[in-house]
Amino acid sequence: MRRSHGWLALGGFVAAVAGAAWFGSRSSPREGSTAQWYASLEKPPFNPPDAAFPVVWTGLYTLIAISGWRVWQRPDSRARTNALRLWIAQLLANAAWSRLFFGEQLPAWSLLDILALESAVLGYIAEARTVDKRGALLFAPYALWVAFAAVLNAEIVRRNPKAAGC
Repeated sequence: MRRSHGWLALGGFVAAVAGAAWFGSRSSPREGSTAQWYASLEKPPFNPPDAAFPVVWTGLYTLIAISGWRVWQRPDSRARTNALRLWIAQLLANAAWSRLFFGEQLPAWSLLDILALESAVLGYIAEARTVDKRGALLFAPYALWVAFAAVLNAEIVRRNPKAAGC
């Protein structure tokens, strides 16, 4: 192992991911005017049931934390530094998406954010692959989910032009 306090560092990665999840949850569509707005949107038939999202995100957030931790444990290198920067960038974009989509009710802006998120996720995978192949592989389900979510976001924008916030 690269660091003497590896388990403590894992806790740090888990805390960072939990912080991003908490920030995103502050713009939850579960109650109030946000719930009404979200319920009013026309969604495509492939929109998952609401109950699926917490299950999927719990698993993805776990993989995100473990992946970042694995890469962090590797010896210092330019690729490791770049991967960790992209890990932070994707986490920030991830946290911003819920705020933009639900909190600000700006699906078009959240679409731009999710495209940046997918770019950071794919960039992270490319950099992390040279540092820790398993760590990079842990991000594959996340990349697929974010790609799906981007298609879903784009379809919501298309179906709801007045609500898109353009």
